[in-house]
Amino acid sequence: MERISKVRAAIFLLVFALILGFFALKLYDLQIIETGGKTDNQATFTTLTRVKAARGDILDKNGNLLVSNRASYDLTINHFVLLSAKGTNDNLLRLVKRCEEAGIEYTEHFPISLERPFTYTLDQQNAIWQGHFQTFLNFMEGLDSDITAPLLVEKLRERYKIPAEWTDDEARKVIGLRYEMTLRQCVNSLSTFVFISDANDAELSAIVELNIPGMKVEASTVREYNTMYAAHILGYVGAMDADQWEYYKNIPGYDMDAEVGQDGLEATYEEFLHGVDGWREDTVTTDGTLVSSRYWQEPKAGSNVEISIDLGIQMAAEDTMAQVIADLKKPDKNGKPKDGYDVEGGAFVAMDVKTGQILACGSYPTYDLSGFFENYEDLSKDPLKPLYNRALLATYPPGSTYKMSTLIAGIDAKLVDSKTEIRDLGVFRKISGWDVSCLQWTNYGNTHNYVNAAKALMVSCNYYFYELGYQLYRYDIDYMDRTAKGLGLGERTGVELPEYIGHRANAETKAELHVGDDRSWYRGDAVLAAIGQSEHRFTPIQLCSYTSALANRGNRYKATFMNRIVSSDYRTLLAENKPELLSHFDISDEAYAAYSEGMYMVTQEDEHFWGTAYSVFHDYPVKVAAKTGTAEIGIHGASDNGAFVCYAPLEDPQIAIAIYIEKGGHGSTLATIAKNMLDVYFDVDEVGDVNSFENQIS
Repeated sequence: MERISKVRAAIFLLVFALILGFFALKLYDLQIIETGGKTDNQATFTTLTRVKAARGDILDKNGNLLVSNRASYDLTINHFVLLSAKGTNDNLLRLVKRCEEAGIEYTEHFPISLERPFTYTLDQQNAIWQGHFQTFLNFMEGLDSDITAPLLVEKLRERYKIPAEWTDDEARKVIGLRYEMTLRQCVNSLSTFVFISDANDAELSAIVELNIPGMKVEASTVREYNTMYAAHILGYVGAMDADQWEYYKNIPGYDMDAEVGQDGLEATYEEFLHGVDGWREDTVTTDGTLVSSRYWQEPKAGSNVEISIDLGIQMAAEDTMAQVIADLKKPDKNGKPKDGYDVEGGAFVAMDVKTGQILACGSYPTYDLSGFFENYEDLSKDPLKPLYNRALLATYPPGSTYKMSTLIAGIDAKLVDSKTEIRDLGVFRKISGWDVSCLQWTNYGNTHNYVNAAKALMVSCNYYFYELGYQLYRYDIDYMDRTAKGLGLGERTGVELPEYIGHRANAETKAELHVGDDRSWYRGDAVLAAIGQSEHRFTPIQLCSYTSALANRGNRYKATFMNRIVSSDYRTLLAENKPELLSHFDISDEAYAAYSEGMYMVTQEDEHFWGTAYSVFHDYPVKVAAKTGTAEIGIHGASDNGAFVCYAPLEDPQIAIAIYIEKGGHGSTLATIAKNMLDVYFDVDEVGDVNSFENQIS
């Protein structure tokens, strides 16, 4: 019995030792391993911080960086640490006063005005933030949803124990930040409060030295524009509005306060450029000491978009257009205003005729994207509307640049051939009670005499096209319009940015735009439409697409800014542009030969006349097919609009260009802009002078 008792005692002691060992190990794990050696039993709190993913770059077709990101710093506040420290209100007041002294803007979403009389500003917030406000009211017991703004401020002043001696202004600002802290307690989806975004060195120094509990500097990125050019097509990014959030909230990778493309290609290629933000879980003690940190999700950078724009051509176009417009505003050598003295805006588009890819696209006046938000108010009030994308949204009468369409219609309807000569009589009198003159007659009292198709384009003889318009009306009232439609005028170009369609001059358009007897389509309307006047209204990008179709003998490709899309590390090709034929229009051999010769002769001379773009292109090393145009705008004393289109080389076209300037006068003035663009494309060194001579066109 004594031996059995000893065995039982030994077993008992062994079991007891094992139990003690187990609890000792557990205690060590809890106190040493999980606390990192800190055994003072401090409370901890876990927060989620969104780690912003870098947005993809935008590059031109040659790899020049147009839009990228730069490193930045955000100042965040951990609400747990701030509220755990003593003097929360005093710390926040110090913070807002320092911001006011240093002129630092900070973030807060409390939907009540900053000054008395206090009013709600919920209408300035999207639906999500409005919902957060309702959640806040429910969380703060005793606050009804119909409480007035002044009463809410008073109630929160009591709840947050804001000293009575503080001014209303001081109390309201601190309440705004306390509101942000409280939201992080009742809305689990909100990440750490970002107090200041993209803080500069001076701001960081001014704020960090205050040693506000819970304040932390977080690395981030912001959009950076590496060029002052192409502002109207690159676009910008900004915070979502309520309607945008309704769309993006159902797409993975978007949070309510994410920035998205708001305009231009930033918006068009948002799905590729937008990265997926990461989420980091931080555990901290009440004094802000970091206990642990781990990523729930690593940030994933957006893809890079390589667009079809050639920055060299873009720069040449923008710079030359600005210079041409500045020169037009200067008086002539006698101190008198020149034709085009009242010039306003303009636009240009260049396109690869074999793919539809846009090589250059711009609008004047332009602006600097890097200062867009700071200068927005001034830009929006500028009477010349620098924010307006004239290249895609402004519709203009094409003037004589339309005449190739009329010529194709006339030849393919068998009304004339390339050799048919029409005598310019100066005044067209075939419509009873209605006469219209050729500008050669109006300005000089003489005529172009007998002209064939090519010569009519070369000298831009209105009389020849009056006659064609008259005959086409008698032959088939819609034939001329169907030809223009087939060549893309008044039709969508397919470009991925918003574009206006405009309209062609025809019976349907006139009926829509006028009332009474003026709604009918007469022979006189067809005569004016034949020279690019009447109700024709086309965008510069349409004129470029039309010119490209002429170069391609009726093939019109979808216009696009896309070249290719690659992964963030540039290693993987994600998408690449494939030319898409938008439409085809049959053009006879004779019509093609006639307008090709005529457009080339616009840049040359014969024994009697210079072509209307002779002074700029007569000795150019590449053969250029061109057409100038001047469109009346119907304002007494105002200069006419100027237009210019061309493609080159003549024998194997590669590039098409369209240029338009409001109140720019003669279209030949614009030829130098096209020449400088072609200089870059064809790598031509010498640059010619501006010569505004034009041989009488309409």
